[in-house]
Amino acid sequence: MLEGILPLLKLYIAKIKGMTWKDVVDILVVSFIIYHGIRIVRGTRASRMLFGLFLLVFLSLVSKWLELKTLMWLFQNFWQVGVLIIVILFQPELRKGLADVGTFSLGPTFKETLIVDAVVGACEYLSKKKMGALIVFEREMGLKNFIESGVLLDAVVSEELLITIFLPYSPLHDGAVIIRRDRIVAAACLLPLSTDPMISRALGTRHRAAIGLTEETDAVAVVVSEETGIISLAVEGKLKRELSPEELKGILTELLFGRRERKVFKFMERQKNKGVSHEGRNHSQAEKTGR
Repeated sequence: MLEGILPLLKLYIAKIKGMTWKDVVDILVVSFIIYHGIRIVRGTRASRMLFGLFLLVFLSLVSKWLELKTLMWLFQNFWQVGVLIIVILFQPELRKGLADVGTFSLGPTFKETLIVDAVVGACEYLSKKKMGALIVFEREMGLKNFIESGVLLDAVVSEELLITIFLPYSPLHDGAVIIRRDRIVAAACLLPLSTDPMISRALGTRHRAAIGLTEETDAVAVVVSEETGIISLAVEGKLKRELSPEELKGILTELLFGRRERKVFKFMERQKNKGVSHEGRNHSQAEKTGR
């Protein structure tokens, strides 16, 4: 077995040694296109259509291998207009992908800024009124299972809609709102509760759900406490409490559209200089409530 593998390894090593800078650029560009293509279709109807397209390609190869003449003839005629069919089927995704390429930037776009502003504005309003809220941002890992547990909306993110959802008399106020890109995909979603015994007992169900989801996925969750109006943010199973609207905006922008968690948590650590850790605050708040 090793005798058969060694020649292949030598062949691959020889090819790698013979690579030029043009080959490296070629690989990087193709990888970039494939990666962004997957990101565009992920979580959309196009993902299912793309699977069906791959299945047709597989059947076409099988028909050639087995020399199934009738099936080969059907596929040959189909692929003659295949490019046109792909353009028609994936028209919305192709338009969005080309638009994203045309608006590529290192920082958040105007649209992304509006999304963060809408969420921050809603959280600020709900905080003042002491109305509870749980808003989740989907990132690389899909949240399909949690989305299906709620009520599908597929609505544009706006401050007014978020406030309306979390009003106490709204039938959707219990559970989480999940945002994917620039859309509110679902409301009243059920999330897993964290079972970490180190979490303060002063934290309610919304906070435990936010921590629980971010322990399992790469999502970002924003919580507004119904009792105190305190705004919190959870990511990677860590919770940062007592955020001002300005701090929330900066962290969300950084997490969702800027550099990733490492620098954000450095920023979050700096904020701790203003007081003790959130565990200490929780106990002090609990004592005050007891009084």
